[in-house]
Amino acid sequence: MTRYLYPVATLLLTVYGQLVVKWQVDRAGALPADLGGKVAFVGQLLVNPWVISVFVAAFLAATSWMLAMTHFSLSDAYPVMALSFGLVLFGSALWLGESLTWTKIAGVAIIAVGLVVGSR
Repeated sequence: MTRYLYPVATLLLTVYGQLVVKWQVDRAGALPADLGGKVAFVGQLLVNPWVISVFVAAFLAATSWMLAMTHFSLSDAYPVMALSFGLVLFGSALWLGESLTWTKIAGVAIIAVGLVVGSR
């Protein structure tokens, strides 16, 4: 049973990373037009504790994925990652206030159905 925790941990850590990066980039403001401003902008993000937590989450997600690969074939485990589309969509709507439209929901549903069909 614990073997299922590996792909789920990968999924949740990946979704965490996507949402936190968007949150912190939005908080940082607009990307400056000049090269020096862009470098400073990215540099400030790279030392942001939240962004650093995303790098830690990405490392843990990669580690969890490697452990998942010891228990599952890639074609069996990877469809779990399709859930990231829906989790990011709903998470960004709830947490970041992004728009949630029926077309986005339908698109995620089509992707999910396609992956389920393709993985069988």
